[in-house]
Amino acid sequence: MEIAVDDDVKRLIMSEGRDYRICTSCTGPALVPTSVKRPKESDIKIPVGNNILYISLVQARYMNRVTLDMIYNREDLESCSVFY
Repeated sequence: MEIAVDDDVKRLIMSEGRDYRICTSCTGPALVPTSVKRPKESDIKIPVGNNILYISLVQARYMNRVTLDMIYNREDLESCSVFY
């Protein structure tokens, strides 16, 4: 399974110096720090610099590219029960 990661996403991950995860949210795939949604053993792991981008196996079935528009902001996190 080949999933491309846009350069903007790679820059974000490397500039923040932390791991991120693509998980399922109320509105579809969400790009969040792993401090918000912890990775699972079944996740696909993509190295990005010194960090890891984890992709939920559920989401990986439906995607071929990770884009910056998948990032969730604080207001979105507070309105979706998946993140509680």
